[in-house]
Amino acid sequence: MTPTLVRQHLSPAGLGSRVDLCARARDWSEIQERMLVPLYEAAYERLEVGAGTRLLGLGCGAGLALLLAASRGAAVTGVEPSSPQRLALARERLLPEAWGTRGRADTRLIDGSPKDAADAEAPTYTLVTAFEPIGCLAGDSEGLGELLEAATPLAGRGAPVVLAGWGPPERCATSSVLRVAAKLADPLRSAGSWRPALRDDLEEVAQRAGLKPDGSGRVACPFGYADMDSALRGLLSTGLFDAAITATDQAQVDKELTEALHPYLRPDGTVWMPNVFRYLIARVP
Repeated sequence: MTPTLVRQHLSPAGLGSRVDLCARARDWSEIQERMLVPLYEAAYERLEVGAGTRLLGLGCGAGLALLLAASRGAAVTGVEPSSPQRLALARERLLPEAWGTRGRADTRLIDGSPKDAADAEAPTYTLVTAFEPIGCLAGDSEGLGELLEAATPLAGRGAPVVLAGWGPPERCATSSVLRVAAKLADPLRSAGSWRPALRDDLEEVAQRAGLKPDGSGRVACPFGYADMDSALRGLLSTGLFDAAITATDQAQVDKELTEALHPYLRPDGTVWMPNVFRYLIARVP
């Protein structure tokens, strides 16, 4: 969940008549983005992110992962190529000129390619992160490979690159909900259909990008919501259901998503779905 849970596979122009993209981005930042905090923190703890870290975050989304790194003392640069609405929220959180923030003067947020993050006068990046998990849509690693190819030349030799992916479907309750998106989007399968995460997904992406795998881990990231409405808004904010909305309509997606979430509705009205995510640490050769 950019950071985003997955990259959006439909252009904002294609959704403009059906989706309020600014409201969608706000739902992401207020509801869904925090679900992956255990993943961010586990990677930062393992790599001892701190005052000496220069971090380049790919697909930084609304900037929560960057904010956590900055709170540890890291100098952070975020790149968001697909959602200017989320990037606007990241600017509110991170840039020092934003009202009420205490951002570092060396924080940079870029709407575009990782190549735009190059700075001839600054040291190379010591850490690259790509926290948008792959492994739930067919072909969802393709855009990640392109980002890595553009980003890794900006990192120093031996610098760690963190990739993230969904865990096995039997350990991710949300997998059953994601199948709804694939079923409703059947006429638009070229835009992405659900698929279970495979054991070596992350390693294959790293190797294609010329990186050397150097350790991995698994982290519990339960999706917990205050009520059914929050669950709907949070999941829709990921972009996973965009193709389904285009193929059918918002009301149909809301109805079937609500039915899929019913097994995870607790007596107190909250919604709780246990999940496991995986991260891989690879090194720049």
